[in-house]
Amino acid sequence: MTTTKRPSVLASQSEDFPRWYQDVLDKAELADNGPVRGTMVIRPYAYGLWERMQAEVDARIKATGAENVYLPLFIPQSYLEREAEHVEGFSPELAVVTHAGGKELTEPVVVRPTSETVFGEMMAKWVQSHRDLPLLLNQWANVVRWELRPRTFLRTSEFLWQEGHTAHASRADAAAYALRVHLEVYRDFLQEVLAIPVLVGVKTARERFAGAINTMTCEAMMGDGKALQMATSHELGQNFATAFGIGFTDAEGKEQTCWTTSWGSSTRMVGGLIMSHGDDQGLRIPPRVAPVQAVVLPVKDDPRVLAAAAKVSRELGAAGVRVRLDDRTSRGFGRRATDWELKGVPVRIEIGPRDVDNDQVTLVRRDGGGKSATPAAELAATVPALLAAAQSEMFAAARVRLDERTVEASTVEQALAAARTGFARIPWAALGADGERALNEQAVSVRCLQTADGGIPDSVEDADLVAVVGRSY
Repeated sequence: MTTTKRPSVLASQSEDFPRWYQDVLDKAELADNGPVRGTMVIRPYAYGLWERMQAEVDARIKATGAENVYLPLFIPQSYLEREAEHVEGFSPELAVVTHAGGKELTEPVVVRPTSETVFGEMMAKWVQSHRDLPLLLNQWANVVRWELRPRTFLRTSEFLWQEGHTAHASRADAAAYALRVHLEVYRDFLQEVLAIPVLVGVKTARERFAGAINTMTCEAMMGDGKALQMATSHELGQNFATAFGIGFTDAEGKEQTCWTTSWGSSTRMVGGLIMSHGDDQGLRIPPRVAPVQAVVLPVKDDPRVLAAAAKVSRELGAAGVRVRLDDRTSRGFGRRATDWELKGVPVRIEIGPRDVDNDQVTLVRRDGGGKSATPAAELAATVPALLAAAQSEMFAAARVRLDERTVEASTVEQALAAARTGFARIPWAALGADGERALNEQAVSVRCLQTADGGIPDSVEDADLVAVVGRSY
């Protein structure tokens, strides 16, 4: 049986993608504007998404050996000034506190835009010997970057994130760890859990993180063909270690300077999830990250129907499915079904009097897999299988879109034309720094540099690199 689409309460993606995005935030009850311009209020359903993301990323981070810490919100301004390139990169975005307790502060403090400088100060205290290395730390926190053009989840003046910071005895060890995090934490999570295919590569010198010697990135294509940077990992070389005195005594008793890394992902991933998988009916959430994987909807206020719905809900919960029973029958069935469709719950289970008579339910897949009648006794096996199928098929569909909307180019003009609807791949030797500047003048950027086969190069100086070019959020 095919699904009959009800008229959408959202703007059309094809006609007005930004309006559609804002409609989804509102109608699916994901977020609201905060009282201060540029801030956001994350509503319970979206925060449930973030909690799932946080748990998955945190488990992967801990698997690499890192431990969680927490550092202060306020940073002495002098800390940032110790690393001139770093403070220059953040200067326009800084929120600075000059008064507190009714008095002017003797030294202004900055509300953290990132915690590199505080980590640097602490690492200098905690690292003395080569036996203290590597030091692998991660923080879950909020940060403030005063945003002039805010967009909920994508660019806000305050957002939630994790930031990892590590210190190593050698550049090779630091580089290997940053790469491991990038692939085993970020790429794996984005593709396996969020079902978003990503391109991995390095940033050009122009796009590199302030103070880093190398920045790796995961770039995803949104539903409108624009790029979204989903996570980054940075080799900081010895820049921060020198500025903050992060050193150690090696096995021969000689004083050495550490090599450090930093890496992070944020609530921007929630926005990426919305724009990667959503359609004109609202969200479509991959089952592995869905706070609610299946919702059970009794069609009417009938004792037999309500009892059957409660039984189905219990059995699915026992089978490990994150299930919600929506028995608010005082609200119309169509309204409830539309609400859960907007919220993108992967599987909807509808039960009416006729279903009870036939000892069956009606299953509806939100990812477009259709509607079918299923014996109630088979649900504990059927629903997990449907969730697994939806997860893989959503990733496959996003991969097809990425492939179909990525064009091979050989000139700046061809790259610009391709960037109107998607990505372009162009030899870096044909583009170069001059071509990158020409792209930037047209609001197009180099998202990353890759090897010819799509891998992460060892250096931006490697031969035969390919630049991935596109418009971005």
